[in-house]
Amino acid sequence: MLMQEIREIARARGLKPGKKSKIDLIHAIQDAEGNMPCFATASVLSCGQEGCLWRADCLAVQRKAQAA
Repeated sequence: MLMQEIREIARARGLKPGKKSKIDLIHAIQDAEGNMPCFATASVLSCGQEGCLWRADCLAVQRKAQAA
């Protein structure tokens, strides 16, 4: 998902995106929604949230981390 889209989601939830990184902004959105701020954390390895809005990006970040 593009940062512009993420910023729009953040604003829609009453958050001020500022210059936060993608990971920090998604964590803020997850927290504002009452969810665990788990994006791009080790929990992706055992995540069962197939319908998560962030899932594709989360898995991509995890794959990049493992390749490094």
